[in-house]
Amino acid sequence: MRGLLTVTAAAAPAGPGPGGFDPARGWRLHPQVALRPEPFGALLYHFGTRKLSFLKNRTIVAVVQSLADHPDIGSACRAAGVDESDQGPYLHALGVLAGSQMLVPRENT
Repeated sequence: MRGLLTVTAAAAPAGPGPGGFDPARGWRLHPQVALRPEPFGALLYHFGTRKLSFLKNRTIVAVVQSLADHPDIGSACRAAGVDESDQGPYLHALGVLAGSQMLVPRENT
């Protein structure tokens, strides 16, 4: 199954959502996920589940690539230039990625 992630103006709920996605936590790409940048955004491939997802926005690609460097989703979004008032669609897209096991919670080190 492949998924197409497009950031739209729809708002996402704050706090933990279905499946345990909590934007206040640190997240990272699953170790079995490869991200390949493309002119339109990026491809994500999960070698364990064999799922393919498309990121259709370069900003969401920047957020996903920087997740491991930030303590929470909001910090990663701000670092990619996404204002707090505009984060709803990005939180939704990241929640979808977490639900499909493309993203996993980051362990505290």
